Amino acid sequence: MKILTVLGARPQFIKAAAFSRAIKKHESVEEVIVHTGQHYDKNMSDVFSTEMDIPLPKYKLRTGGKMHGAMTGQQLEKIEEILFNEKPDLVLVYGDTNSTWICCLRI
Repeated sequence: MKILTVLGARPQFIKAAAFSRAIKKHESVEEVIVHTGQHYDKNMSDVFSTEMDIPLPKYKLRTGGKMHGAMTGQQLEKIEEILFNEKPDLVLVYGDTNSTWICCLRI
């Protein structure tokens, strides 16, 4: 089973940490992390991989720091491509950020 986890802001990383650690216990489950970069700062993103044992993102979209329309448009375009290529069995989103609603628009 392949699970695609989409994260974009600090609270989402914190929520995903426990689930990501649980997934690691099951060899038949692969987790693919997508970091939209909605809130991107090395101190607020990469640190979660090391300190909370979350896998490093396979995809870093780097869509933060743009006007709302540009950011969400780029997220939609890039997430759609990732979903098409990865073909996950399950998509996980956390919270109520742009990253979450963009994923919901596509799936």
